[in-house]
Amino acid sequence: MGEKPELPEERSLRSVLHPKTAEAIARHLELETVGQLLEYFPRRYLPRGELTRFADLTLGQDVSIISRILSVSTRRLHTRRGSIAEVTVTDQLAPEGTQAGRVDGGFGGRLDGLAASGMVPSDSPAPGNVMTLSFFNAWTASKDLAAGDHVMFSGMVNEFRGQLTLTNPHYAVLTDTGQAGAPGDEPDPSVAPLPVYPATAKYTTDRIAASVAVVLDTVDLRQCTDPVPEDLRTRHRLMTAPQAYEAIHRPRDEEEPHKALRYFRYREALVLQTVLARRAAVLDAQRTSPYPARPGGVREVFDTNLPFRLTDGQRRVGEEIAADISRESPMNRLLQGDVGSGKTLVALRAMLQVVDAGGQSAMLAPTEVLATQHFRSILDTLGPLAEDVGVVVLTSSTSAGAKRQALLDIASGAAGIVIGTHALLGDNVSFASLGLVVVDEQHRFGVRQRHSLAGSDGEPVHRLVMTATPIPRSVAMTVFGDLAVSVLDELPAGRQEVSTHVVSLADHPAWEGRLWQRAREEVDAGRQVFVVVPTIGDDAPTSAATGGYDAPDSPLQSVEGLNRKLASLPALAGTRLATLHGRMDGAEKAEVMNRMAAGKVDILVATTVIEVGVDIPNASLMIIMDADRLGISTLHQLRGRIGRGGLEGTCLLVTEQNSDGPSMPRLQAVASTRNGFELSTLDLEQRREGDILGDSQSGHRSALKNLSVLRHAKIIEQARSDARALVERDPDLIEAPDLLRAVREAGDQANTEYLYRG
Repeated sequence: MGEKPELPEERSLRSVLHPKTAEAIARHLELETVGQLLEYFPRRYLPRGELTRFADLTLGQDVSIISRILSVSTRRLHTRRGSIAEVTVTDQLAPEGTQAGRVDGGFGGRLDGLAASGMVPSDSPAPGNVMTLSFFNAWTASKDLAAGDHVMFSGMVNEFRGQLTLTNPHYAVLTDTGQAGAPGDEPDPSVAPLPVYPATAKYTTDRIAASVAVVLDTVDLRQCTDPVPEDLRTRHRLMTAPQAYEAIHRPRDEEEPHKALRYFRYREALVLQTVLARRAAVLDAQRTSPYPARPGGVREVFDTNLPFRLTDGQRRVGEEIAADISRESPMNRLLQGDVGSGKTLVALRAMLQVVDAGGQSAMLAPTEVLATQHFRSILDTLGPLAEDVGVVVLTSSTSAGAKRQALLDIASGAAGIVIGTHALLGDNVSFASLGLVVVDEQHRFGVRQRHSLAGSDGEPVHRLVMTATPIPRSVAMTVFGDLAVSVLDELPAGRQEVSTHVVSLADHPAWEGRLWQRAREEVDAGRQVFVVVPTIGDDAPTSAATGGYDAPDSPLQSVEGLNRKLASLPALAGTRLATLHGRMDGAEKAEVMNRMAAGKVDILVATTVIEVGVDIPNASLMIIMDADRLGISTLHQLRGRIGRGGLEGTCLLVTEQNSDGPSMPRLQAVASTRNGFELSTLDLEQRREGDILGDSQSGHRSALKNLSVLRHAKIIEQARSDARALVERDPDLIEAPDLLRAVREAGDQANTEYLYRG
């Protein structure tokens, strides 16, 4: 058999464009194939009948603007050889009868040498509506540009003599006619929007448009692959792929780009949903050991001895999880609940059910402080039952002797519940019959770390991941249907609301002294205080210092520096201060937390190491310095450390920014709600979705090109339904070869390996 013919989208741009043009596109835009250029969409469209408002321009901004030329003058330079052309432009439209037309397809000159037909009005525009552009070595500009022309200029906004200007901008004259050709072949020049592409200083938007036009006119787009099957395209009234490419790059009116984006968004959602649907089919076919509830077992005794009543949410979620782990299909569930909503208790009851059925459970915690806290809390909660269950902890700081015994208990099955940090992921840890993995604060672990623990002989295990504020990726995966979701939406009895306030020291410098007076008042009332700062020492910022957000250049507060300052304040004289940070070894951290829990520390100055799991019921006040440097999830977690023992809590978000600062909306949002999903939605809006199919957690580089999980949820839901029905009917996608090809490209082993491990 001969080789398969090359698809149009696989063709090199060198085979379609002039070699120098193709080389420039590869160098400046990193695009090398026809498909890559076709998928390089405009970022916006300029209405041809409107001019760009100069009032909207800002210094240093890269812009593409449409304006009308008032005059062109050329003069010799006094200080060096050459000449300068000064082009005066306005953002006011010409009198009735002037038309703006089609963008020039070449580099700078007027299309076909035709001049615009507009005329300069006799009444001059107001000064604020006029800008003077400068062109050095000006022969070309003075030849191409004339009064009355409508021109698209591209360049960086700079300043000269107090006025905004563009220097040597790239330009393309808009004319009142289209390219040569049969009447009606071209879009109406009076209404066709002008695409503006993501461009560079050396490869401007009109040059990109010209190259795209050549591709559209040369390549037979009907031969391109179209992942959307015809029946789905017809059902949803979508464009074909060739129609969509034409409409996105050369729209005839302002509606066409929207129709094209409907196709491209649905196509993207369908491909991703089909990847997930095929993986879900694989997971559904997998089998693991079931762990049904046993009457009279440890969990039933535990429930009977609880000194309080489970909340309705804890009972409902507990039943969902109990049903999941009773089945042979592996559970893959997200448990979301605000800090203090009782997630750990729900997880403990599930782990006890597994122990009753002869299995083991592992709880992964991101820090030693949290792992140790979970260990002690579970021992206290179980009481005498702990001996029957067998509870061990394993961290990097566990002593050699204790580690040997823990590993033996894990391997023999004597340990029914194993709590640990990343140390549990080591090759030397071998479980006898691992049945359930609980991942606490799941965003602290990479995808493969979360899925590295497996049962005997690699058998999949049931998984429960817990978080108080889902990170953007988790919200995205929830919308995309990869995880079953349980929500704890009520606080247990005894938990108090925490009032949160933003304190701007820029607006109110005197409030800094009041901060420490408030701390003293809490201490005098017999309560305890957390003070959180983003760094350890004056010369050592931590990785959490910016929380994924841009930070200003002012120095950060540090544990060491602030502790020295507080020790010297008369307002805090006699208070017992302590510090806690990530550089301390496990024994030091444990000693500090033991003193804090015993009430022997009044004010604990710490980094975000206390973010999760720390339970000090007597703590009623938290002061977070440089709060603008921390992310939404971190702030939400931190304030959950107070108000845990029946005392009302107060959290103060302290910032050096003024009320108009860039981080203020984020801080005010945290202050206004305790709802974790609301905050994660805001986080998602600001940080994007992350890599839907891969390992990326930060969200700064979204794998989604045209989709937003917030704005396009209906499209995603429709694509999910279509993909599941399609895969159920045709698991191998024999009837949809183009979709299969796209699925293989999107869901290669490197990106979706973890989905097999669910």
